Parts: sequence; structure tokens; C-alpha cells
Amino acid sequence: MKRRLHLLVLFLLLVLNLAESATRIKDIAYVQGVRGQQIIGYGLVVGLNGTGDTQRSTFTLQSVTSMLKRFGITVQAGDMRTRNVAAVMVTATVPAFSKEGGAVDVMVSSLGDATGLQGGTLLLTPLSGLDGSVYATAQGALSVGGLNIRSGGTEVRRNHTATGRIPGGAVIEKSLAISFAKDWKMAIVLMQSDFTTANRIAEAINTKLSKKIASATDASTVALDVPEDARSDGKLVEFISLIETLEINPDVAARVVINERTGTVVVGGNVSILPVAISHGGVNIEIQQVPVISQPNAFSQGQTVSTQMTTIAAGVDSTSVVALDGAATVQDIAKSLNALKVAPRDIIAIFQALKEAGALKAELVII
Repeated sequence: MKRRLHLLVLFLLLVLNLAESATRIKDIAYVQGVRGQQIIGYGLVVGLNGTGDTQRSTFTLQSVTSMLKRFGITVQAGDMRTRNVAAVMVTATVPAFSKEGGAVDVMVSSLGDATGLQGGTLLLTPLSGLDGSVYATAQGALSVGGLNIRSGGTEVRRNHTATGRIPGGAVIEKSLAISFAKDWKMAIVLMQSDFTTANRIAEAINTKLSKKIASATDASTVALDVPEDARSDGKLVEFISLIETLEINPDVAARVVINERTGTVVVGGNVSILPVAISHGGVNIEIQQVPVISQPNAFSQGQTVSTQMTTIAAGVDSTSVVALDGAATVQDIAKSLNALKVAPRDIIAIFQALKEAGALKAELVII
């Protein structure tokens, strides 16, 4: 338990140090209009070892029939066995400013009742966007990070085998149209909205350039007027590079995030606790069952009777009431929790009780 508490203290101190360090604008915001595009397509995976779709997946039969017709082969759907073929959906994201000939990774997911895609090869599949245009074509051997073995009614499965990945499996056929400086005006958009952070970004830009070209229009947007000396192709890129490498101290909301499923607790740097007294103890209950057998005497014609004797023991962990002065920093909170000598899962219960008591001056988020 001591080792886990020491790791928690180090983690809380790390959170504080990260909160106090300066951050580049490019790490917390992006230029409006500079975005990738998600694309999708329908295809076939072949070369499976009997783990493909069954006859119940009629769309797989139709797809195989249509594909073979393109090669001049006519077959009847009822004559095919498609256990080595699987119908799949292929998805990918084309990054901004990608050009023709570039390669992106693709995800391949089973659409029918295939049990696994190990060893499969994706046939040439066009990938289109919302506008219906084909932006890339995908093909290649799948990499599946798992296994699924069945034998004699026994099954061993690790991870998901009905989904695979093809690194660099899609070739870009059409570049994206990106527009981010219309009429020499552009905007910086925060990934997490905050009025204070948006105002600090505008002040940092104006201070760096010694002119007022930036203004925060809302909690997530900072509007920019491109200066006259940057209104050319090469100079515009240089201007954006200068902006995104500026460092500011983003304002962080006081927040405690708790994951009850994993026992993870993350405390923000602005979290504080009012003076409070905490007593935390656990109740241990142990139930044991011991078999008791009653054996009749010889020649008594009785029957052997087996029963269970149940014993229950309950106890309370020894603990004491700890009075905490107002904790203003993460270091104080870490030291206070370490003084209680409780496990991380018990800390979750303490934070929830502190919030109910009104002593925790932060937003409590449970995921």
C-alpha cells in the first residue's frame, strides 16, 4: 500500500508541475479550417482460413458474384462457399494538406458474421467522403492484434480478431481543399473553451508583434487579422508558425476526475480543500463454510448426512480522525491523503464525501 501511495503522491506533483508550465499555442488550439477528412468504403477480405462469412451473410455472396463478373466469371450464389471471404467496412482519416500519392493507415472491420480476419488480404477498395468523391483507395494484408482459436468446444480469445489494420494501406487519390485565411482573416480555435485562456492567447500575440491584430471573440475563438507584411504564400506560413509556437500559461479549471472502474484519481492543479476532519475505515466481513459429516453407528441402518457449518466474522479497521487544515495546493492534498494511509480506491470515497460536505472546491467528474 505504501508503494501505491508514494506513486499517487508523485503523480499529483507531476500534475501540478504540468499545470504551472508554459504551453505552446499549437498544443491547445488549432487554426480554423485546417482539418482532415474521414473516409469510408465497403470491400472484401480474402484468404481467410475458414473464419469468413457464412451463407447467412447474403451481401457477401452478392459482392463476390459481382466481383467475379468483372473478371468474366459467372457463378451462381448457391454454388459458392464463402468461409474464406469476409465483407468489411474500411475507414481512414486523410490529414489536412495531404497530397496525391500519400499513404494513410486504414481500419478494417467485419460487417458479417466472420469470426476472425487473421491472415486476410483486403482487395482494392475505393474510400469516399461525405460528398461522394473518392479520396483514396485501400488494399493490402491485414495486421490483427489478437487471436481466436476454437477446438472441441473450447475457445481461446485474446483481443478483437474481427478488426484489423493496414499500416499505410490507403493511397490518396485526391487532395483536400483547405481554406483558412479568407480575406486575410483567420481564427485560432481552442480545443477546450475557456475565456481566460482565449484572452491570454490574444494578449501574447499582440505583445509579440507589437500591434493589435488578435482579439478573443468568445471562449474558444481568437480572431486574427493577417498583417500586411505576411500577406503572401511564404510569409503566411512563417506568420502561422510564429503564432503557434508562442507559449502561454493556460488557465486550468479546478477539477478532480475519478474513474471508479479502474480506481484512477486525477487532481487538477487549482484544486483546494477547506479545513475539514476526515475519518475513514473499512468493515471486513469474512464468511466461511466448513463441511460437517454425520456418520451413523455400525449396523444402525442409518444414513450418512452431510451439511455445511457457516461462520461469520466481522471487524472494523483501526483508524483515527485526521484534521486537515485548508489545502491550497496539490502538494498539500497529496501530503494530507498520504497521512491518512489509505489506498487509491479509498481516496475516491474520500473525494466524494468531501464534495458532499462542501469542503472540496473543485468540480468532481466521475467517468
